Amino acid sequence: MGKKRRLLGEILVEWSIVTEKMVEEALAHARKEGIRIGEALVALGLADEEDVTKALATQYDMEYVDLERQMLVPGLLEEVPEEIIRRHLVLPISKEGNRLKVIIPDPLDLETLDLLRFRLNCEIDCALASKTRLRSFIERFVRSDVSIDQAVHQLERDAPEEIRAGTPDEKDAQAAPVIRLVQMLITEAVKARASDIHIEPMANRIRVRYRIDGMCRERSNLPKRMQGPVINRVKIMSGIDLAEKRLPTDGRIRLVIGGEDIDFRVSCLPGYHGESVVLRILRTESAKMGIGSLGFEQDDHERFQRIIKRPNGVFLVTGPTGSGKTTTLYAALNELNRPDRKILTAEDPVEYNFSGINQVQVKEEIGLTFQRILRAMLRQAPNIILVGEIRDLAVGEVAIQAALTGHLVFSTLHTNDAPSAVTRLIDMGIKPFLVASSVQAVMAQRLVRVICTECKEVDPAPDARLLKVLGFSADELAKGKIYRGKGCAACDGSGYRGRTGIFELMEMSHALAELAMEGAALSELRREARAAGMRPLLADGRRKILNGITTPEDLVRIAQVSELTE
Repeated sequence: MGKKRRLLGEILVEWSIVTEKMVEEALAHARKEGIRIGEALVALGLADEEDVTKALATQYDMEYVDLERQMLVPGLLEEVPEEIIRRHLVLPISKEGNRLKVIIPDPLDLETLDLLRFRLNCEIDCALASKTRLRSFIERFVRSDVSIDQAVHQLERDAPEEIRAGTPDEKDAQAAPVIRLVQMLITEAVKARASDIHIEPMANRIRVRYRIDGMCRERSNLPKRMQGPVINRVKIMSGIDLAEKRLPTDGRIRLVIGGEDIDFRVSCLPGYHGESVVLRILRTESAKMGIGSLGFEQDDHERFQRIIKRPNGVFLVTGPTGSGKTTTLYAALNELNRPDRKILTAEDPVEYNFSGINQVQVKEEIGLTFQRILRAMLRQAPNIILVGEIRDLAVGEVAIQAALTGHLVFSTLHTNDAPSAVTRLIDMGIKPFLVASSVQAVMAQRLVRVICTECKEVDPAPDARLLKVLGFSADELAKGKIYRGKGCAACDGSGYRGRTGIFELMEMSHALAELAMEGAALSELRREARAAGMRPLLADGRRKILNGITTPEDLVRIAQVSELTE
């Protein structure tokens, strides 16, 4: 009888990575989402992906490989077709005779191992590495034979005469070189962790930019004569009418890139030099991240968990476009999504699909507005309602009535900080006593860039002026250190890789409710909120700087200008 394999949770508990309670929480999440316990632990932010991978290696008696220290053997990549390396995340690291050793992310992926044995006609030995580091390593060192610049040159050389002459039609957009070029642009953007692709016609060229970690980076310039074929190709992929060039249009694309299902929300806007196209990259895994991965400090995390589990009331998330409001609300819904709760959402547009949640798309052109959907929702007996955005008095009144009749309502609002949400609702025309009695909490947030872990170092000479305007005290600077990213291949020289949130969480106390009913000035609301324990955005940002997560320069970049005056 073979030796019984230990459970992954047992190994992690023994290593003091997690507790038994955390394992139980992850098991419940895994059953609900139909995933493995290791994936659940990472998604909930209870364990690091590297620790889970090491535990898997121990569980299956396999070697764990730290790709941060792994050297690539020249010529060995040729042993495995690039298509298999990218699609299945397989990396060859050594070969002896007829035995090839490969790194894989999943010890149970027997199908890929059988494919390798069949295609390569050799024996396969396996080692483990985390999916994230494996994908990053492959993106950095496994290069395609044809670059985008080469594809542009090939397109100019091999494309039909109509494209070179600048008279594009639908047929030109279906030409193989154009298809290949657009596919390469999209694939490169996804692999570069971009959130948007911007295709912008200029007077004599087409500018292509990727937004990575909130910052636009220029990728390439395409010849002006390719404007029509490239934009038409994107329109065909997203189902947009090619003939409509005078009005804004929208569409969607779904592709499988690197083994991951990716959705793209496409927006075309007529401009002086032609239609500007933006592809918003929507990754399902980012929407299903756990609350622990949002970037909360421990005290705010506990308060957030407590607030979203209340039976009724309104919970608002505020901030400018692109500040992560939707991701935060989806994380909350994902936490609350249980078989005994009915959750309904009204969104414009529906960005991510969730099993177990009833999602409704707003369609203004047929009269399916937020207000109409909300009124219909209340007849569906939901427990929890998500309203994409409170835009006007009509939507605000229905949302508040829903909260007062026993529903938990989540929504977003465009304000600069948390206390401003109260005055914004009253300015819309909602009666102050309704705001005071229904709003449970308001959270403002922003996204700051995270220092790249591969080139992170202590900043030898931080900018004294920035530290001063950010409000650092001498005691804070004496106790902590300021870090920076030096710049490396992993972060493309920027010094940052990824983003995290800074938060300002305001719970409605009796004192705040009374001030709201009296129509108090914003300054009074802000003063009372801070007295009641609300940590301002800048204070949360300072903590993340001292914890080595971000830099003073990046906090200044996203902070309000009014808060940085000396």
